[in-house]
Amino acid sequence: MSIRFLAFAAALTAASAASAQSSQLELSKAWARATPGKAENGAAYVTILSPTSDRLLSASSPAAKKAELHTMEMAGMVMKMRPLPGLDIPAGQPVALKPGGEHIMLIGLQQPLREGQSFTLTLNFEKAGARTVSVAVEKAGAMSGMQH
Repeated sequence: MSIRFLAFAAALTAASAASAQSSQLELSKAWARATPGKAENGAAYVTILSPTSDRLLSASSPAAKKAELHTMEMAGMVMKMRPLPGLDIPAGQPVALKPGGEHIMLIGLQQPLREGQSFTLTLNFEKAGARTVSVAVEKAGAMSGMQH
């Protein structure tokens, strides 16, 4: 009887762990463009999916002195970029940080971002806390982050 109970408890624990993992915030398709040799700034992009509503509050990376949430928009023929205080993540809807929209601005790069390399990026969420992802560096003209 006790062996059956232990087997049942183990199965229940494994099912709970699997359920908890599938209900956690997910970071995917993290990428950045390679930068020219003397560039001081770069940008990182990532797709965020959360089962519950959350808010991206900040970012950091050892690849840069500072990382900020930014948005970019075109006003006529002028590109305007501005920092964001945070970014809402709706429940169950992927939020893609991408060129031409919201992104992570990497300010004061420690070294150029080189194609084929990677670096870590930590995103801080209101509910999910700190989450770290590996960012793949793609060629300078990359647009989608789908190459890796």
